[in-house]
Amino acid sequence: MATVTRVQTGVRLEARLLNVLKALAALKNTSLGDLLEGIVLHAFEGEQAFSAPTLAQIAELKKIYGLDLTAADSHQLVETERAVRATAKRPAATAKRRSGRNRS
Repeated sequence: MATVTRVQTGVRLEARLLNVLKALAALKNTSLGDLLEGIVLHAFEGEQAFSAPTLAQIAELKKIYGLDLTAADSHQLVETERAVRATAKRPAATAKRRSGRNRS
């Protein structure tokens, strides 16, 4: 068993993809973070992360959550204008919280 240091991160994901991942983690009785770690570690070694039965579960979850994206879409995703505007506003708010100063 390997000892690791985990950090909190603010990763942004496509909403339907996140729903499928959360549901899969729940089905597998694991955390979202553990699921993502497993997927990435398998991918780094060029291995399949999921068995055939799990892939069938994923296909059903994709239908439930309307996830029609494929690997071919991965480098061509464009955010909605609303999401882009919301993201542009966040860095200033995050910096303000990190500084620990209340400027009211």
